[in-house]
Amino acid sequence: MSRLPYVNPADVPTPVRDALQAARPLNFFRVMANAETAFPDWMRWGGTLLTDLALDPLLREIAILRVAQLSDIPYEWVQHEPIARSVGATAEMIHALGRNEIGDDCFTSDQRIVLRFTTEVVRDVRPPDDTVTALTGVLSPREVVELLMVIGQYMMIARVAAVTDLEVDEPMGAAVYGGRA
Repeated sequence: MSRLPYVNPADVPTPVRDALQAARPLNFFRVMANAETAFPDWMRWGGTLLTDLALDPLLREIAILRVAQLSDIPYEWVQHEPIARSVGATAEMIHALGRNEIGDDCFTSDQRIVLRFTTEVVRDVRPPDDTVTALTGVLSPREVVELLMVIGQYMMIARVAAVTDLEVDEPMGAAVYGGRA
């Protein structure tokens, strides 16, 4: 059982209720809705990260799964594994990520640098210059910043899920934000 209550849409201000009703009924959203003034904008932010970036959706999703694996948070993994598959992650990639094998041959060199960068951001905050140089040889400045936004968002989600002992929902897959991945 969650350490914080799940918000009942009937008991919150209209903007929070509207945001909850526009999303899938996930426990994570119902916990986050406790932050009434921030929640509607946060939901738009999350939707943007999943639907409106220049960053390749597959790179986004393997980075999210990497954050989940490093954070040891089943909630993120359960929700994002099907999303990752829907944008092109193979079973081999999913298994390699789950085994902490980010250098596996199933990943392209570009994917391996994104995974290395994600690992170093999560573990060390500031990746070494050689990692950043390699990443900027693969991604545009916009995509690098978007990747950092995704990593930061999912680090926060991992921490909220861990602190609240969030109950894991059945995966929604690409339907989490209305089917857009």
